[in-house]
Amino acid sequence: MAVSTNDLRNGMTLDLPEGLFAVVDFQHVKPGKGGAFVRTKLKNVRTGAVLDRTYRADEKLVQAIVDKREMQYLYRDGEHYVFMDNVSYDQLQVGGPALGVAANYIKEGDSLVLALYGDEIVGVDLPASVELTVTDTEPGFQGDRVSGARKPATLETGLVISVPLFVNPGDHVKVDTRSGEYLTRRA
Repeated sequence: MAVSTNDLRNGMTLDLPEGLFAVVDFQHVKPGKGGAFVRTKLKNVRTGAVLDRTYRADEKLVQAIVDKREMQYLYRDGEHYVFMDNVSYDQLQVGGPALGVAANYIKEGDSLVLALYGDEIVGVDLPASVELTVTDTEPGFQGDRVSGARKPATLETGLVISVPLFVNPGDHVKVDTRSGEYLTRRA
């Protein structure tokens, strides 16, 4: 579907010769001399690379229709993750690389939004934070009272994060999905 550069909006996805790009920012410029143009900042949805492009006003670009579906993670099958569409109940097998870092934060039964372009997953919308169980960490010893001291902890998804000394195996911790940092513990 062709769209004019005058109709660009933040978040819109474009199918360019270089790949699939989301519009991060755009600015319509009308200089005193010469024709108007649109300055854009585009982000590759597959690699995350940012690209600055300038287009003539009213130039046509191909808009990519990205379908966002809420899906529930069911189980892991080898290298694949199996999801179920919450509306049609169809199951979808997704390779680990397609999920990227999102695979570190999902556990069975979680619901998340997958962005699909055709049959390809081009993005995963995670909540800002998730609650995971600590499966393995060294015990905090009496006397370890250094302010801000941390230790590594392995979570139920296999992700290793840095936690305070008072966190023990079996504790539920809240983790920020954007930075991968420990936020708080729930007893």
